[in-house]
Amino acid sequence: MFREERGLLLASLTRRFGDLDLAEEVTSEAIEAALRHWPAEGVPARPGAWLLTTARRKAVDRLRRDRAYAARLAVLQADAERDDAVAPAADVAGVGELPDERLQLFFTCTHPALAAEDRTALTLRCLAGLTTPEVARAFLVPTATMAQRIVRAKKKIREARIPFRVPGPDELPERLPGVLQVVYSVFTEGYAASSGPRLQRLDLAEEAVRLARILHRLLPAERETAGLLALLLLVHARRDARTGPEGEPVLLEEQDRGRWDRAMIEEGRDLVVRALTGGPAGPYGVQAAIAALHDEAAGVESTDWAQIVALYDVLLALTPSPVVAVNRAVAVAMRDGPGAGLALLDALAGEPRLRAYPPYAVARGDLLTRLGREGEAAVAYREALEAAGTEPERAALRRKLGE
Repeated sequence: MFREERGLLLASLTRRFGDLDLAEEVTSEAIEAALRHWPAEGVPARPGAWLLTTARRKAVDRLRRDRAYAARLAVLQADAERDDAVAPAADVAGVGELPDERLQLFFTCTHPALAAEDRTALTLRCLAGLTTPEVARAFLVPTATMAQRIVRAKKKIREARIPFRVPGPDELPERLPGVLQVVYSVFTEGYAASSGPRLQRLDLAEEAVRLARILHRLLPAERETAGLLALLLLVHARRDARTGPEGEPVLLEEQDRGRWDRAMIEEGRDLVVRALTGGPAGPYGVQAAIAALHDEAAGVESTDWAQIVALYDVLLALTPSPVVAVNRAVAVAMRDGPGAGLALLDALAGEPRLRAYPPYAVARGDLLTRLGREGEAAVAYREALEAAGTEPERAALRRKLGE
């Protein structure tokens, strides 16, 4: 309950007092007070309201004790009121006021004035409710380094007077992709950890799904928020089948599809329809459609590879990327044979961003093996082994080389 309420509390208090540091401190104090009082007095009927009232009182007490602090916050509050007059929340929400103020906090934490890595760290800290040590583990950096990064981001928000508001309708198309990218980045690290002893970080993946749900609830009319949530659900539905008993990776064609989460897949499929209806498709909606085709198929042989290739063509036009090109090449190999796919992968050999991208070398190794060119396949797998980040990936590649 604390994790769920924390983001709401932070957003409401930052909105009222204009200072993220103060909001964090009094939120923590309110939760501490609850841990002292509730075991003895019972959980109140409206726990969130109790926490908010307690936190507000603590914030007011602190401001009364610190006049200089209060004067600075008065300036920030004036800025917030001015920005509200320019872009009222109701204009973005469509009908009435926003259900809560977390959307403003999303856009504050992911403001383009902040460094990309700071945006993700701040989102995990403030909206996902992870502790600083937990965020540090997610980024594989020391806790002290992450603490400095979060302090730096908050200082930037304060000194640059970044407004706590939802962008107006004219700004939203430019700003929303950055917000979605942060949530997608959190999920990507959870889906396939960049390093460490495990292939998956399920805690991060689940936090990303939770954040995507919040965004979709707050911006229900934005089709790409539906697309992002659909994509995350359709991919996360396979989580239990993606690793073997020893944590080793299990390829899609070898996964036990009976272990996939069918309820999550159905929810994702419904969201795909919403994401692709009413205008040109966005990149998250297209990726979700690809994931849905994989999840709907009874097996690799019955997968609609022709439609998947066509969707990758659309995705490449929307977001040209060597990673998308690699995925398209693999789909072409499934449709037209390993030789056709390998030709496309070899055409990408000069792309510098793929040198440290293990799936590229793994894909080449797989297609070369299928073509009977085992010596070249071994070279490709060795390249993948050098770039692999997690121990389960390295163990799987060593087995491939042994074969």
